[in-house]
Amino acid sequence: MEQKVRWGILSTANIARETIIPAIQRAKNAEVVAIASGSGKAHEAAVQLGIPTAYNSYEKLLADPNIDAVYIPLPNSMHVEWTIKAAEHKKHVLCEKPAALCEADVRRMIEACKENNVIFMEAFMYQFHPQHQRVKEILASGEIGDVKLMSSSFSFYLHDRETNIRMDAKLGGGSLFDVGCYCVHSIRNLLSTEPIELYVQANCHERYQIDMSASGWMRMKNGVHALFDCSFEMFPRNEYDIIGTKGKIEVPRAYRPDLHEGKGVIVIRTDDGEIKEEVISADQYVLEIEHFSDCIIRGRQPLYSENGIIQNARVIDACRISIETGKVIMLNHREKGGFS
Repeated sequence: MEQKVRWGILSTANIARETIIPAIQRAKNAEVVAIASGSGKAHEAAVQLGIPTAYNSYEKLLADPNIDAVYIPLPNSMHVEWTIKAAEHKKHVLCEKPAALCEADVRRMIEACKENNVIFMEAFMYQFHPQHQRVKEILASGEIGDVKLMSSSFSFYLHDRETNIRMDAKLGGGSLFDVGCYCVHSIRNLLSTEPIELYVQANCHERYQIDMSASGWMRMKNGVHALFDCSFEMFPRNEYDIIGTKGKIEVPRAYRPDLHEGKGVIVIRTDDGEIKEEVISADQYVLEIEHFSDCIIRGRQPLYSENGIIQNARVIDACRISIETGKVIMLNHREKGGFS
């Protein structure tokens, strides 16, 4: 029988109950052994989801010696505190994206995990769907020629604005942190390079003081230009396009193929008029859990590296600064990081 990583869940958040806990329960090398909530909902969630143990505080769950790893789906502003506390209790950490609200805090989290010899990963689940590796193969083949432009969009219409934590600036709300981070990550991931210059504008809500929509331009280190937009006030989209000198790749279910039974779609259009479509099916949440659990079992670092997590935070920092100042931001990617 394959060894299983024993997971604890810090919070009864919707993403945990509806998506991650079921994925852990489907994974071949993982199991959920405990859930905790500060709101008194842990026992009810444990009964509904078939979880053996419920705790009425996060501290009690972290003190449980039978837990190997924790999943943190808390509000964005709480990620730093509870990642560090989990690390100090020698628990491996899978933390929801964005890992933190600035690069400095991401570095603190990673350093705490290193000091306590535990593995840390930011939960960008989309990257584990094999459709993206297939896109990289197509790019490497030269089928669409030299890449010149990538565009990425992630939006939905947020209805429950009065009660949704996405609207709370103090908790790290806003469309850039919630869905724009996927756009930034996928641009860096698929193009395998970093932005050196960017400009971002946003539509900010007067009452809630968060960005309802944001759109940006990036110039990448390899000369490719990238565009992205994210929103809480638009028709649902989760897609990216990559345009080359001889063709185009369209990925219309880039981040949430799980909404279509795990079926990712890649459309390739070339200058000779040919149109090809590939459908690739996978359970990206299970693949994410199995990869992280396997890293724990084998004692190795995730494919999504700590440096990659830091770089993504650095770019989002630059996007936020561009929104706040109205200026073009120049980035450098030296070891110490920062803006120039």
